[in-house]
Order: sequence, then C-alpha cells, then structure tokens
Amino acid sequence: MSYRLPLRLCPMDYIARDASLTRKASDDFKEKLDITDLSEVNLRDKDEALKLVGLERTAVFSEEYYAKLRRKLDLTIPPLCAAVYCTQYLDKTALSYASIMGFPVVGQQYNLVALSFYVGFLFWVFPTMYIAQRLRLGKYLGANIVAWGIVMMLHAVPRSFGSFFAMRLLLGMLESCVSPVLVLIISMFYKKDEQARRISWFYLMTGVAGIFGGFIAYGVSFDTNASIAAFKIIYLLLGGLALVTGVAVLLWMPDSPLHAGFLTKEERIAAIERIRDDQGGTENKVLKKDQLIEALLDIRTWLIVLTTLLTSIPNGGLANFSNIIGFGYTTKQTLILSIPGGIIGILSSLICGWYSDKKNERMSPIAYSIIPTIVGAAMLVGLNGSEQKGALLFATYIVNTYGSYLAIIYAYNASNTSGHTKKVTVNAITLAAFCVGNIVGTETFLPKDSPGYLPGKISILVLLSVQFFLCFMIRWTNLYLNRKKQKIIAELRQINGWSDADIARERERHAFVDMTDKQNPYFVYTA
Repeated sequence: MSYRLPLRLCPMDYIARDASLTRKASDDFKEKLDITDLSEVNLRDKDEALKLVGLERTAVFSEEYYAKLRRKLDLTIPPLCAAVYCTQYLDKTALSYASIMGFPVVGQQYNLVALSFYVGFLFWVFPTMYIAQRLRLGKYLGANIVAWGIVMMLHAVPRSFGSFFAMRLLLGMLESCVSPVLVLIISMFYKKDEQARRISWFYLMTGVAGIFGGFIAYGVSFDTNASIAAFKIIYLLLGGLALVTGVAVLLWMPDSPLHAGFLTKEERIAAIERIRDDQGGTENKVLKKDQLIEALLDIRTWLIVLTTLLTSIPNGGLANFSNIIGFGYTTKQTLILSIPGGIIGILSSLICGWYSDKKNERMSPIAYSIIPTIVGAAMLVGLNGSEQKGALLFATYIVNTYGSYLAIIYAYNASNTSGHTKKVTVNAITLAAFCVGNIVGTETFLPKDSPGYLPGKISILVLLSVQFFLCFMIRWTNLYLNRKKQKIIAELRQINGWSDADIARERERHAFVDMTDKQNPYFVYTA
C-alpha cells in the first residue's frame, strides 16, 4: 500500500522526520493530491496559474504550437524589456555625461550626488518589490517609469547640490523596481533554457545605451547656445524618452500569462503549460512569511549577495567615472571614444546569454566574461601614468566584458528560485547588494586620486579576481543540492512504490502550488 505526500509538507522534512515510513503511515500522510475539482483547492495561497490550468496537465500542445507562441512572446516582451532597460541605464548614467558638460556640482559633492541614486535605490527596493507583488507588474512598472521621466526632466531646473542630491535619491527609488520586475516577467513566460538569452537581450541595452548616450552627448556638446547649459539638454531629452517608454509599458507590457491581453485564452493556457516542467511557477499575490524566512536563511542567497557585491563595486566606479578617467583626450574625444566600450558590452551580453542557455550553465559564463576584465584591469594598473594611450584605451574597452555578469545573475535567480515570495525577496536582496556595491564603488574613485585613480583600478583587479573563484563555488553548491534531490526522489519512489509515470505526474502536480525550490523535490537547480 502506498501513500502520496500531502501538498503542505516538504518531502525532505517528511523523510528526515520519519525514516520508517516504508512500513508506517499516519492518517495525515494518507492525504492525496488527487483533486480534479479546483473548487476544492484554496487558490489564494497557490500560484495564480491554477485559475487557468489544473494541478495536472490537461491540455497538450505540439512543439510547433509552442514555438509559434514563443515567437509571439518574443515580439512583445523582450523589446519592451529592452526599451525599459535602455531608458533606465541612460537615465542612471546621465550624470556621467553631465559631469563634463557644465554640471554645476564638482569634487566630493559630485561623488555624493552620484551616491544618492543608490541610497534611494537601496532604501526603496524592498518596499517596491512587495508593493509590486500585490499589484499588476506591468502597470506598476509603467507608472514608475513615467514618474522618473518627469524627475529626469526636472534636473534641468536646480543649480544647488542639495536639489540634485534629492532628485537623484528619488530617481533611485523609482528605478529600483525595474530589474526585479523584468526578471519576474521573463521567468513567468520563458523556460529555464530560454531565460538567460532573453535577459541578455534586454541587458545588452547597457551597451546600446552607452553608444546611444555617447552620440547624444557628443552632438549636444557642439551646442553653443548660452541660454541653456548642455547638461540640461541631456536631462530634458532623456527624461522625455523615459515618458514615452513608460506609456508604451502601460499599454503593452503583460502582467503575467494570466493577464496577457495580446494572447488568446488558449495561448495563455499554453504559455503556462509550457513552463510547467520547470517548477518555477508564475505569481502569487500573498506574502508568505515562511518563504521570506527561507530566502534569508538560504546559503545560496548570501553567495549571490557576495558575488553581486564583488562585481558591482567596480561597476559603481566605472558607471559614474568612466568619462572622467581620461588619458589627455578632449571632452568631445572622450565622449566618442567611449562608444566601442558599449559595443563590447553588447557582444559580451549576447555571447554569455547564448552560452548560458545552450549549456544550461549560469556561473561558468560569468567566470569566462571576467577573464578579459582582469587582464584589462591589470593593464590599467601596470600602465598607470604611462603615455601609451593606445594600450590604455584598449584596456578600458576590454574591462567592459564583465558587464554581462548582472544579466547572468538575474538569469541565475530566475532559474534557481521558486516560491513567489521567496523569488521576490531574493531578487530584492540581490538588487540591494547591487546598490551597496555601487555606493562603495563611487567612493573608490576619489578626487584626490585623479587623474589616474589608481586605487579604483586596483579595486577592480582584486575584487573580480576573487569573483572568478567564487563562481565555481556557487556552481558546486547547486550541483551538490541536485544530487541530494535525486536521492530524495529515489527514496520517495521506494517508499510509495511509484513508477516513472507516477513520478512524472507528481512533478506536474507540484508545478503550480507555490512551493519553494527547497520544499519541492522536483525542482532542479541550474549550475
């Protein structure tokens, strides 16, 4: 006689607590998952997907149908995500362009203005993610973009340090929802082996924004109209672009497969069934304390925090000071020479995203992308004060290969976290670590170290060298956990006398019950 596990119990706890279950079972363990009528299921604390599909797969679609559906998704979701990310990066780095175009705040006060964006980001990232969980994701994101577009345009008004500090703080708060929301949307619509590429498609916009912003700033730098400062024109143009992007997101960005207006009902069901086997779920509007606690106690969360810190500290310095670290070039030359670095960032993101999905890997692409960065940082340190402009410029270009790291970390979180509250929490913690790293990064390039900024360059070299080895530690951890899960499934098979078909059915039934990756024995981590 065999018994199936109750929905509310974690199979790992179940096995650990009573190793003699092969012979004994209480009435509690006789509860079954055989629920054919969804009215018997409390949908409030389950995945929203159950409002359209059952615990078990009832609708079967061909691979051709899925491929056609994926192409339809690709025509809407990644372009909108790319537009949002491009806008965010342009707005975030506008200060770097303004710094050499008459921006009235200089020295240590400039550092504090640069830092204030990340202070606002860090302060608001947790509240904004839990607000987003309760609301429609696409609509919440669009409203934030419209608001920060207005704030960007208002940068053309003040002249004092305090006003710029306050507006950058508000800008950071409004932009803190972007990356977590985009990653959640990608994870709702795409399978694990499709997520890294789609995330890289929007993350590469950091490179596109670098090129586009460089050309805009270069063109504006020729303006000789004394009635309006060049940096104000930058803020007005980029703020207007954000407003347009926000309206587009409000109109067309889907909130979830359940509320994707551009899909038919059949296509929405297919979109959900397509991701069932990944065990990641879609969304849940209930904030679950146990999932929040699990996220905080999961060692993998803090490994991701560490890896994010190690890579975002260099990012914080380069994002705001890359145009100040010159080698004797004029302002116009500095702007135009920054463009090849953007091209390298684009290629790095595309290659890492493609490789990550093709090999079903997350950590090794990060490690590979860091190697050229380490070489470039070593050149910047070794040639500090040198007159070899060509070699130094080449070094600043190849340093940009590390820029794809955050896209893969996003993909790592999307592929390796289940349970909606836990997913939201881990994404928020990751972005908080990103903020802390960027705050520290702005202080590694101090005015007293100009024009060479040697301490900042050394920090890039040291931190990313450590990060290279950390990638393999995280990879080993996930592979180890997968081996433990395989043993648990084998025990469940033996305890319950399950066949392969039984295992497949149980896997289906666990997909949309909003269990965490640790609770769900059928969840497989991506290394």
